[in-house]
Amino acid sequence: MKNQTKMMLVVCLMAVSTPMAALAAAQDYAFEAVKTEVRNGPGSDIAVRLVHKPSGKPVEDAVIFRTRLDMSPENMEGMTTKIEPLTESEPGVYKFRADFTMAGGWALKLQAKVQGEPETVQGTVVFTAKD
Repeated sequence: MKNQTKMMLVVCLMAVSTPMAALAAAQDYAFEAVKTEVRNGPGSDIAVRLVHKPSGKPVEDAVIFRTRLDMSPENMEGMTTKIEPLTESEPGVYKFRADFTMAGGWALKLQAKVQGEPETVQGTVVFTAKD
């Protein structure tokens, strides 16, 4: 019985002493639109913010390695457009330039690596292109 109690105490101490960063997971992060309405047409700038949900703080220096912009919100996932990254302007905000070819809903799908997070952070942000 004493050994079992000691073991429980050790397990509890390990759980309490584990750094919070080690408990973070990819689902602790979210991409959010800085502004959901965008101009329909070529060369429209869009921006997303990457946030650590438990703290509410922006996440700087993430490496966004995959993007796709399509019209899946309008049931036209096959309709894609060109998107290019721009320079980060403020902490945790990632900007892109895209050629919106049609008014309506567009989904920006992103994959990123966050420092200290072994899992890939994924997200989808919906924008509305207006004439």
